Amino acid sequence: MFDRYEAGEQAILVHINFNQEEEWEDLSECEMLVSSAGVTTRRVITGSRQSPHPKYFVGEGKAQEIAQAVMAEEADIIIFNHALSPAQERNLEHLCKCRVLDRTGLILDIFAQRARTHEGKLQVELAQLRHISTRLIRGWTHLERQKGGIGLRGPGETQLETDRRLLRERIKTILRRLEKVAKQREQGRRARQRNEIPTVSLVGYTNAGKSTLFNQITASGVYAADQLFATLDPTLRRIDVQDVGPTILADTVGFIRHLPHDLVAAFKATLQETQEATLQLHVVDASDDRFRDNIESVNVVLEEIEANEIPSLLVMNKIDNMEGREPHIERDDNGTPVRVWLSAREGLGIDLLFEALTELLSGSIVRHRLALPPQYAGKWRSQFYQLDCIEHEEYTEDGTLMIDVRMQQIDWQRLEKRESSVIQGFIVS
Repeated sequence: MFDRYEAGEQAILVHINFNQEEEWEDLSECEMLVSSAGVTTRRVITGSRQSPHPKYFVGEGKAQEIAQAVMAEEADIIIFNHALSPAQERNLEHLCKCRVLDRTGLILDIFAQRARTHEGKLQVELAQLRHISTRLIRGWTHLERQKGGIGLRGPGETQLETDRRLLRERIKTILRRLEKVAKQREQGRRARQRNEIPTVSLVGYTNAGKSTLFNQITASGVYAADQLFATLDPTLRRIDVQDVGPTILADTVGFIRHLPHDLVAAFKATLQETQEATLQLHVVDASDDRFRDNIESVNVVLEEIEANEIPSLLVMNKIDNMEGREPHIERDDNGTPVRVWLSAREGLGIDLLFEALTELLSGSIVRHRLALPPQYAGKWRSQFYQLDCIEHEEYTEDGTLMIDVRMQQIDWQRLEKRESSVIQGFIVS
């Protein structure tokens, strides 16, 4: 039997530079991830390769170097700043005689530490189960054996098959529970839509300062720290925006480069607040030299969860770390705010952010009068009722349905995108 090694606090960090840009990872970001997980880095081993080695991910010589470093530093765990296959993890553990963790496993571990709510814990467990489902055979070779002996003879199911079946059943149970949570969130969203309360969602790269900004705006005391993934569970608070009225502000989990797909899938309910938002505040650490890359990484995830078409305002945060940068609003050629420069920690420029919110949200409601022919009336009337946006309706003598609708601009844009060839012909005013 191959025993798994317990994870400890002393780590060897491995970072390999690849020529392919899609394989590129940032070493300093990985060091922050390791620190956020509460692990001490004893040594960083770097190298360069054209492509990953199929057996050890690194070359055999580099693998031996890692094994020697583990012995010299008395390290408990090796952390790779890359995604490893189950076979690569197993081979490295056999060679180095200690636990091996890849980038995905590290992020999952941080998420497990940060989860506070029932929903957050369920989502983390779901992501972890999906991640280890392909790794059961790696660490537990004894599970391949058939059950045998008195009282254990039965259907001939191996222990590994039993574990896989139990794992699948647990995943189904978690999905059912998350579905209930998603329905509760959906009810809350519908209630806000009925009351025409706009939702502003904070999105951005992890550690960009979203929770600090959230606290500055709402004075709610949400946990904020200078570490990656300080926020995991979504938090909603009500704020008042001039000329708009009550508005819901949502703080969400931070994004990261090459976010594991299991996490995106598991946190679908959490990210729903971003998908259904009236406006996104894309918070950016303007003092970070790589802020443009971070913006692009967030946009990739937004596109993956189909939230990339929602109107967005860039919030350039942490100007207190930049010399000569004052709070101000940048506008496009039409005078619409596109960037707000501020410092959430120092409270600089918060008034300018509210000014931009007023301008952007006050114009987010659209009204239209539509003339729906009899063959289209039933279908479109049903859609408008689901959006709860009908103000008045009446039928003419020829069966045409005249309907007045009032809805969020983003909902109207979604309808236009789906039915652009039809809906424009219905608009009367």
